[in-house]
Amino acid sequence: MLLITHILGCISVGIIFRFWKKSSNEEIISPASKSENKLQNVTISSLGEQLGESISSAISTILMIGGFIVLFSVIISILNTSHITDIVTLTFEPICNYFKIPKEISGSLFTGILEITNGISMISKIPLKNISVNIIITAFLLGLGGISILFQVLSVVSKSDLSIKPYIIGKLLHAVFSAFYTFVLIQAFPIFNFNL
Repeated sequence: MLLITHILGCISVGIIFRFWKKSSNEEIISPASKSENKLQNVTISSLGEQLGESISSAISTILMIGGFIVLFSVIISILNTSHITDIVTLTFEPICNYFKIPKEISGSLFTGILEITNGISMISKIPLKNISVNIIITAFLLGLGGISILFQVLSVVSKSDLSIKPYIIGKLLHAVFSAFYTFVLIQAFPIFNFNL
């Protein structure tokens, strides 16, 4: 079900971003011409060097991603130990009451906004009779990705001239659409309704 709703969310965001206007100053270079230039510069003698650089870059990226996950896990632990998460939970409580979301979810939602893995793990452990709420919040967090993933993308994009703004807007839209489609599927098809 989550796979279906996220595919629908991606399609919806894609349709909306079809009308995203590019800056008139941007020079569009086709991927084909870029790859042709790279191929002209690569010779057999430098192939080993190129492969070595690619592997080094891949390992560096993997370490960076792991570092962000560890960093945000430590931040979440500090926030939980210092009871800042409890204060944030009280702040989110009126919003949860408005949307009829159990208040137990608000702390997990805050954690998920920071780091997706810890947040979804916490949501899965909340024993609610109405389990569809857990699934809808999980769909939202999967679409959003969390601040940790945002920083991971920002660290990669900062080396290029790409803008992070469309990515942030796209992730927010994806989260909302995915949660909405999950809600619709749960309501429309009894097979997806796992409530006790």
